[in-house]
Amino acid sequence: MSSSVLYDVPGPRAILRNRIIGVITVLVVVAIAAFLVWRLAVTGQFSAEKWNAFTYTRIWEQFALAAGRTLAAFALAAVGALALGFVLAIGRLSEHAWIRWPFTVVIEFMRAVPVLVMMFLLYYGLPVIGIRMEGYWVVVIALVAYNGSVLAEVIRAGVESLPRGQKEAGYAIGLRKSGVMRLILLPQAIRAMMPVILAQLVVTLKDTALGFIITYEELLFYAKFLGAQNGLERPIVQATIVAGAIYIALCLALSGIARLVEKRMNRVPRVSGGAPTRPLSETTDTELIAAQTATDGATGNEGGGFAGFQRRGR
Repeated sequence: MSSSVLYDVPGPRAILRNRIIGVITVLVVVAIAAFLVWRLAVTGQFSAEKWNAFTYTRIWEQFALAAGRTLAAFALAAVGALALGFVLAIGRLSEHAWIRWPFTVVIEFMRAVPVLVMMFLLYYGLPVIGIRMEGYWVVVIALVAYNGSVLAEVIRAGVESLPRGQKEAGYAIGLRKSGVMRLILLPQAIRAMMPVILAQLVVTLKDTALGFIITYEELLFYAKFLGAQNGLERPIVQATIVAGAIYIALCLALSGIARLVEKRMNRVPRVSGGAPTRPLSETTDTELIAAQTATDGATGNEGGGFAGFQRRGR
């Protein structure tokens, strides 16, 4: 019997057992879903009176405004988290301990503190010392801090997963540490970890729902507000279903964009007929040195390029 590298290939009895477990699992899930639907029907959650609130245009306008606030918080938090993640990752990858350890402490601290606790500290703790912030900025800062630290670890893992020869080859053609990181390591690490980065952005979008705890008027906050209206038969279940459907639509749209970006990054240009061309992602040693020299000229630094490498070698 052939075997896999990770596990033994199941035999006839194991296959039968796995199929039985799969069927039982599906039946249990279907039974739970059917029980929930039955309870909703018995308690009148599907009645026309409960859904009457969603026949008003004003209700849908408020849902659209709430969704807009959710996207506004997510957009700024996503950009901030990416920027912070790059800064923290580069700091943690430093070869100098006096730079690496402070960045490590900051990353581990922000990863350990839950987003909701951070929001509570910013919204209810800072006013004690005379600092007050709007709910929007509290949500954005908390999401940037947490997701930025997570993305920093993702980027660091991507860089460290690359073969050591990549870095050594960069030094061999005369690039400095900054050039090796910017021109060789980071592009490859980002491309390799792009699915994880985009998945973390989806998590950032969903975490905006925590803002309703500090009364930030996003999607879930309005669903809770609508469900508490006695004049509309308190449609809390219905409002939650609608808000959940909107969240699902937003996450699916973001996931679709993520798949499109990933396909475009993995696409290799082809030319019909003639000799095959090299991928655009490949660069020659001369191009890398030219890019490094251009950066040195723009920043006023000296000692880069192959000449600097020769001087360092001496």
